[in-house]
Amino acid sequence: MANYRLTWDLDSIFEGGSDSGELKKYVHKTEENLDELEQLIDTFTPPRNTDQTEDLSVILDKVQLVTKELSEFGAFVSCLSAQNVHDKKANIWQSKRSELGARLSNALTELDQVFVQVDNDVWKSILNQKPFKVISFVLDERRQLAKDKLEVKRESLINDLSVDGYHAWGQMYDSIVAKLSITMDGEKLSVGQASNKLDDSDRNVRKEAFEKLQETWGNDADLFSETLNHLSGFRLQTYKHRGWENVLKEPLEYNRMSEKTLNAMWNTITEYKKHYIPYMKKKAEKLGINQMSFYDVEAPIGQTENRMSFQEGAELIIQQFRKFSPKMAEFAEMAFEKRWIEAEDRPGKQPGGFCTSFPDSGETRIFMTYSGSPSSVATLAHELGHAYHQHVMNGLPIFNQGYAMNVAETASTFAEMIVADAAVKQAVDEAERLTLLEDKVQRSVAFFMNIHARFLFETRFYEERKQGVVSAERLNTLMTEAQKEAYMETLEEYDPTFWASKLHFHITDVPFYNFPYTFGYLFSMGIYSKALEIGRDFEGQYIALLQDTGRMTVEDLARKHLGVDVEEPEFWEHALDLCLGDLKEFMSLV
Repeated sequence: MANYRLTWDLDSIFEGGSDSGELKKYVHKTEENLDELEQLIDTFTPPRNTDQTEDLSVILDKVQLVTKELSEFGAFVSCLSAQNVHDKKANIWQSKRSELGARLSNALTELDQVFVQVDNDVWKSILNQKPFKVISFVLDERRQLAKDKLEVKRESLINDLSVDGYHAWGQMYDSIVAKLSITMDGEKLSVGQASNKLDDSDRNVRKEAFEKLQETWGNDADLFSETLNHLSGFRLQTYKHRGWENVLKEPLEYNRMSEKTLNAMWNTITEYKKHYIPYMKKKAEKLGINQMSFYDVEAPIGQTENRMSFQEGAELIIQQFRKFSPKMAEFAEMAFEKRWIEAEDRPGKQPGGFCTSFPDSGETRIFMTYSGSPSSVATLAHELGHAYHQHVMNGLPIFNQGYAMNVAETASTFAEMIVADAAVKQAVDEAERLTLLEDKVQRSVAFFMNIHARFLFETRFYEERKQGVVSAERLNTLMTEAQKEAYMETLEEYDPTFWASKLHFHITDVPFYNFPYTFGYLFSMGIYSKALEIGRDFEGQYIALLQDTGRMTVEDLARKHLGVDVEEPEFWEHALDLCLGDLKEFMSLV
């Protein structure tokens, strides 16, 4: 068995980090391809019949090439920034990526408007032709979405202004966070390292970390309210000019799901959440307190928590993946061996974790800070699930690799579930079983309460933001109110500055980066249930499902591969019943 290292290898992508000569050459080549694409689109006219598609075929090939190269470049820069928040050259590269991304967006906006001008019958005939049929869903989707936007010049202006407006506010947030630090026991920690203390077994450590984090985020709350207000203000102005009244329109379209599906999910969760109130009380009792606070929610119960080295965590994940899918296990083993994972606990790293894809080289990279807790092992499995999802997409056209967050979170949560479920079944004694089972229940609490609080907060914030700037004090109030509702008043103390500390509120990819997590969690429950029913033969079906995630709505995906209707409550009730199985088992043990 190889000795797995905690740091990743980025040199296999571009040698030399932010000073890489290879990277400079690659970006120069990408710019040249982008120049060619812009020229091709400038002279492109709407096909009048199915014989006039040669130019379209050339353009689409070039679009996919530039998209692939920009994704490769962007992923590398994200990794540079994450591994060292003080890497100023990485920030310059990030600006370059935003600039080129805006140019590509402008070119695609112009192309989409040409699609709109094509006669409907001609368009349908074109999509049935061999070179276009395989990417027909994405092309038709782009055409439909373009009908809902402004004319080319105004959309292009929005894209251009977003570089130093919209995206710049997200980068400003990252720059401010990079400068933050917290001192505990004489040790200087990044906010990410301090946040890892919130699942410490010692309540005094958790409380101290929580209070210092509150103070740190609170000290710069005015700055964070600036980034959040201006970022969301840019979105709302864009929506207003396009005539979009529903702030959920963009995230729902991005996630290829209907509002009916979203409402069915949240309404069912709201009905079921009451079953978790006795658990919240019982956990407080097990922790020796009258009522939990926000910093107790992720605390381990008892002293039975086993810490795993990175090597042990990796071996456990590979072993459990293999029981379900040999191909998934082989992929995970390769990721560890080739050092695709950055997991070292050190200062200077960004908080949180992610998985990013390099479509040109066919690789992925995982970023996290590994602590050895069951939760940390679960996070590692989670990110490997993302990586495997991309791995099975690599052979498809780039257009069909564009799967949304909700189905991305399905693959990751499914991988996490395999490991968590196996750990419970293999517990050496009842105390360990109880601890691991509670860790599983805790994840349900995160998806049904923590994520719900984020959704409630963001929904209400956007409505207030329409009327003007929302103060830091008001943001604290909105967050506390959302948490009280989502956690059903079960906590003694909440986290009012959560809106400042959570990166997801400040990213510019897409708003409402919250409900996709809960969707993915419950959707993966349906997949897991089917996997247990079918056994090893499900491996092929699972890969087929993942490969369809970039070319279907979630409603069609669920109908085709699971035979269910996610717009109706029955599917969500079944998934929640599976979650309640863990909850009931935990309550019976305690």
